[in-house]
Amino acid sequence: MLPATGSIEVVAPVDAAHLVEDLAEEAENPATPTVPLLIALDVDGTVLREDETLSPGIVEAIAHAHRAGHEVMLATGRSWEGTRGIQHVLELAPEYAVCSNGAVIMKRVDGAGTGDEDIAYERFHIETFDPTEVVALLRDHLPDAKYLVELADGERLYTEFMDDWNLVHARRVEFAELVAQPVCRVVVVSPDDTDEDFVDLVARIGLNKVSYAVGWSAWLDIAPQGVDKSTALERVRGWLGIAPERVLVMGDGRNDVGMFRWAQAHGGRAIAMGQGPDEVRREAGEITASVHAGGVADVLRAL
Repeated sequence: MLPATGSIEVVAPVDAAHLVEDLAEEAENPATPTVPLLIALDVDGTVLREDETLSPGIVEAIAHAHRAGHEVMLATGRSWEGTRGIQHVLELAPEYAVCSNGAVIMKRVDGAGTGDEDIAYERFHIETFDPTEVVALLRDHLPDAKYLVELADGERLYTEFMDDWNLVHARRVEFAELVAQPVCRVVVVSPDDTDEDFVDLVARIGLNKVSYAVGWSAWLDIAPQGVDKSTALERVRGWLGIAPERVLVMGDGRNDVGMFRWAQAHGGRAIAMGQGPDEVRREAGEITASVHAGGVADVLRAL
């Protein structure tokens, strides 16, 4: 039994351990009413460390959140090609996954398979735009940059090899083909520039007909105008019938700021990773430990 609110009761360590176990069991007890949360996790810098290893304790913490009745999903800048394997490693099969910074929403196809490897998803909602103008503008200012686009059907086209980018099943093309049809996103990589250089460039040239986010390692991600993780998550929230205040989002990058603002505007929680840039952490309502210290697991285990 818990002490009265505001009071302090000192107990023996063995009693304290039993108390923690009891609280954990109650949190996961199907007989204990739980109002479900929609929990959206960024991937890089939140779920995964820079070397692509998992943040400590993340798999067990996600399992705990599921047992407590919550819906855990990914909301990432990655394409579905780079997201599906992460879901599998996390032992995660949510009804929806937000990819490509909100331009793509994947939906689980129920009954398509019996094992984890067989779980299928369909491209359920797609946003596209004409990349011709923005790519031409950026090429004028970044003549040595490398470009990648994602098409509506998921195919990815690129101009030159990009270090640290998953180009499996992607196809190298000339610029004419790169911009020949509508795309979900444009990725611009310029190894000789920093993220601050990209921020300054965008401020100078303006990108008024698209949405954009600057990454932490000299890359720029461009989406259709008015589209980001928050716009996709609002659709998912409505489809799942979860109240706006029952949203919890976690991330570490500039492309997470939109979903931070969205969650907080409706009474939800927005939590930044401890290692995120200052301007990102300022936008969050809370800050957890870094990805290296298991910040996501800390939050999920406390639910």
